[in-house]
This record gives sequence, structure tokens and C-alpha cells, in this order.
Amino acid sequence: MVPEAVVRAVAGAARPVCAYVYDTAALRAQATAVRAALPAGAELLYAVKANGHPAVVAALAGSVDGIEVASGGELALAMAAGARTIVFSGPAKTDAELRAAIAAGATIHVESVHELRRLAAAAAESRPATGRRPAADAGRPAARPGRVPVALRVNRASAALPGSHQMTGAPTPFGIDETSLPDAVELAASMPDLDLLGFHLHAVSNNTDAAAHASFVADAISWSLRQARTHGIALRYLNVGGGFGVDYTGEGRFDLDAFAAAAPAAPAGVRLVFEPGRLLAADAGWYAAQVLDLKRTHGRWFAVLRGGTHHFRLPAAWRYSHPFTVLPLDEWAYPFERPEVRDAEVDAVGELCTPRDVLTRGQRVDRLRVGDVLVFGRAGAYGWDISHHDFLRHAYPEMLVV
Repeated sequence: MVPEAVVRAVAGAARPVCAYVYDTAALRAQATAVRAALPAGAELLYAVKANGHPAVVAALAGSVDGIEVASGGELALAMAAGARTIVFSGPAKTDAELRAAIAAGATIHVESVHELRRLAAAAAESRPATGRRPAADAGRPAARPGRVPVALRVNRASAALPGSHQMTGAPTPFGIDETSLPDAVELAASMPDLDLLGFHLHAVSNNTDAAAHASFVADAISWSLRQARTHGIALRYLNVGGGFGVDYTGEGRFDLDAFAAAAPAAPAGVRLVFEPGRLLAADAGWYAAQVLDLKRTHGRWFAVLRGGTHHFRLPAAWRYSHPFTVLPLDEWAYPFERPEVRDAEVDAVGELCTPRDVLTRGQRVDRLRVGDVLVFGRAGAYGWDISHHDFLRHAYPEMLVV
């Protein structure tokens, strides 16, 4: 079911219709629901990589505790949106990005021993004459005066969490191998401009098993407390990442009630931080594309759209069929008969010169006409932001905010 506000936005879009529609009220409502499912006192950050549209970032910045960024561009977005807290992640931070993160008072998730050394050099270079820096994460326990707040991102031996993309517990470029943790802690402790607060343990993307996720959080807490005792760390910060998933092909969803019932509370004196992106933004966005042609080749019906995977890459990247809703438009400007199909399976394909430009395969429609609009729900996260926008240089979709 397409919300009425989205229907109105599509009806008012330029023709042929090709648009993203974002609902800021839906964003805020979802942030409220996710926050209510977290343990008391836990912090909720938005992973801006899911959707960096300024209206989306601004709506969520006012509804969550802060923003997680992974580039200098995302850092600028978070600052422009007035984020109350910023944490900086990512495996390939440049020196300029490290300096910008320091200047912004961000907590920096360090990905390697080499990055730790580079960060220490940047921190020493940027040290004010007074020895004092901007307070990090205003209103919350900050780094020691004059020091840059740091958390070590650790690639633990076992992620113990299902999901579409494993970040840890496997050979990946993310984090410090658990076996190298003692060296990293010792090095961090020797750097006078850094303050080691704790750990960043983001492990997986798009997990829909809420009970398993609660168990993961409990294990992350236990592991962090053990490591803090072993290595003499004053544990003040534990970021368990995001990874709350979305079922794109059915009605399933991450069960927030089940998570709330099982997720453990933070240890005393420790900031327990969650940074989802997908679950906050997915259901607040729709991708709408008008049917330009209907054709049958080799026994299959194809609805050819003004749009495609260069706008909404996720279905092709993940090799699934994204469901759509047919939004009928009665406009017809031509003097000849309007093509249509009834009670048929249709592939929704795009305007690119590649057979892989497919959003949906074999969805049955009661009636579909050239000129109708296909609306793809749950497109608010990892839609436009991960797509190859300039392939073939088609015009970008409209960005409509309701």
C-alpha cells in the first residue's frame, strides 16, 4: 500500500515520472520506535551512509543522539545538520579527514595500527596552544581534556551473527585483527594526544534475527569487559554498530519488541552505542518510475521504465526481485491504442543498455499499462546513495520530500 502523501507527490511529479519520495514524519516515527527498543540509556546514532539526502539527515539528526559518518563528505553533512554527536568510521580515512574529524570533536573509530599512528600525528599537529580541544559528544562523557577520543574497531574471531554482509569474523578490510589487539592497545596508551575510550564492534549488515542480535550485544559487552580488564582500559564506550535488517521481498521485519525484551543494559559508566542506518530509513522512502514501454520477448513480458538500477541499484547488487505497486495514471496523450497487459507476470527493467538493469522479475500484475507508474517501497536506504548515477548520463530522478 502506497501512502496517500506519496501518491500525491508522484501525481505532481514531472513526466515521465522518475522520482524518489522521502517522508520525514515516517523517519522521525521510525527513530522513535527504534529508540524505544534499545536498552535504557543506550545511544542511537544514524549511519548516514544509508541515505545522505540533506532532508533525511536533518530529520534524523533531530530525532537521534548523533550521526555515524565514514567520509569527509558525510562529516560535512552531519555538521550541517547540527548533529549533537559524531563518530567517524571507515577503513580508508585520509589525513585530511582525520584532521577534520579532530576539529569537529568526533569520536574516531580506528581501523588499524597504521591509522592509529597517523591519527596521533594529526592530533599532535593540530594540538591548540592551550592544549585544549573542543569537547567531544557534548552533554555526554567526553575524552580527557586535550585528547582526541578514540575507539578501536576490532575484527573479532567470531561475529556470531547472521546477515547479508559479514564485516568481522572473516578476512575483511574492516578493523584490527583480534590477535593484534594487545599491540594496538599498548600503542594507543603510549600516545599522549589520544584517549582510548573503548571499542567499535560493528559485525554485520542486514540481520533480521532480533533475538540473535540481542545475543550479539550481550556477547559484545562481555567481550569488551574482559578485554578492558586484561589490557587495563578504562572502558567508557562500546559501539556495537548497526546491522538491523529489512526483508525486501516479504512482510518480515526486524522484531523491535523481541529485541527490546532480550537486549542487555550497558555496564555502569559505559556508553552503549547503536548506529543503524537501513532500519531507520528504508521504510521512509519510495522509488517511482513510469512505464515507457511494454514488450514481450522470448515468452516474457517486460515493463521498460524511465529509471532503473542506475537510480536503485540494491536489487541488482543483491540479486533479488524488489516488489512494486502499480499506481495507475489515466493520462494518455497519443492518438493510438494504449498498450497494456492483464493477469501476467512482468519483469520491471530500466533504461540502461545492459540486460542486468532489472529491478523485479516475474511479478504478477492484474493490469498494467504504458504510462502507469511502478512504486518500489522500502527504498529509503541504500537506494540512490549506492547507485551508479552517471552510467549513460540519463537525467537524475526528482527528489521529493513530504
